[in-house]
Amino acid sequence: MNLFTDPLFPNLLKARFVCRPNRFVLACDLNGETVTAHLPNPGRLWELLLPGRAVFLVKHDGAAPRSTPYTAVAVERNGAPVLLHTQSANDVVQHLLEQGRLPGFPGAAIERREAAFGHSRFDFLLRQGEERVVLEVKSCTLFGRNIAMFPDAVSQRATRHLQELAALAQEGYRCGVVFVVSSPRAGVFLPDYHTDYTFARTLLEVKDVLTIKAAGVRWQEDLTLAEEIRDLPIPWPLLEQEAQDRGCYLLVLHLPRDVSIGVGALGPVFFPRGYYLYAGSAKKNLAKRLDRHGRKRKNLFWHIDYLREAAASCTALPIRTADDLEHELARCLSSLADWSIPRFGSSDCHCPTHLFGMAENPVHNPAFIDLLLDVRMDRLDATIGCPGASSLL
Repeated sequence: MNLFTDPLFPNLLKARFVCRPNRFVLACDLNGETVTAHLPNPGRLWELLLPGRAVFLVKHDGAAPRSTPYTAVAVERNGAPVLLHTQSANDVVQHLLEQGRLPGFPGAAIERREAAFGHSRFDFLLRQGEERVVLEVKSCTLFGRNIAMFPDAVSQRATRHLQELAALAQEGYRCGVVFVVSSPRAGVFLPDYHTDYTFARTLLEVKDVLTIKAAGVRWQEDLTLAEEIRDLPIPWPLLEQEAQDRGCYLLVLHLPRDVSIGVGALGPVFFPRGYYLYAGSAKKNLAKRLDRHGRKRKNLFWHIDYLREAAASCTALPIRTADDLEHELARCLSSLADWSIPRFGSSDCHCPTHLFGMAENPVHNPAFIDLLLDVRMDRLDATIGCPGASSLL
């Protein structure tokens, strides 16, 4: 198959995203009918799966009944398809290898796909001159205005792959990892040190023993591959500077019912049911701070501890940075929120509050997703010299 001329998936159907009932299932509107589709991607995909987004489906053939009659293979963002089918990234890499177009691996030939070493399997075993090359492929769908990041959820498997590849490199193999970035706009790649700090630090540790490449690709409307393949730079000094265990964070908490809570010196506070966004910071030991916020059983100290006891869930969104962004985050949240709780979490600053309420889950709100992308990625554009750099903060 030549992906420059042949669609990755034929007979595409265009639907609209409705909701995600579970990790591997989407509900979509296909010509006025709600259908379910298998989602072959374990990522969060918050910035992609927003209500009303166009989703590309393929219908299953064959007599065997399936619980989901369709598979979601791509989603449209900013007018271009983004590949959702993670295993298909291997087909992309195979095509680029056969065309001699894979960054970092000129002249490499495929010996076989799915090569086993010890207890792990890697995506490719290649022959490049006299060298045998073990190659792992990762599909990257998370990107802002100019920066792409992987992963968008904690991936212990991805970290283990890096460690095992580094061990194979010590045995004499040349080893590498290629991130296939399905974005027509990304110009720079970084590991997502906000979401998966361990993966990012591991990538830093092995950067001198592995060949690490990010290949930027662009998909046409029919899921043929555009000819332009971009070798995205990885700004290692910026990663070393930013990937530290300190910064600020957002907590997303859910209250399923109205409740009144005694909150330390604030006294009794009424909290309407809904979702709450809290902005905080930690100058060191950010991971431990977020672990503490996630637990219900602890000594109550901060205002947020009292709300956490009543909340049905708590999702932590770290923003690792040397910059003090906590109060700017609170200011931005105030413009998105449906209501706020006065003086909550702001007794040591001049902010009116650091806690804001929303009737609907903010991760389905495009404005909140834009804020998260901005504070994690887009604000760095000026630092790395990207054109059109600006920030919401």
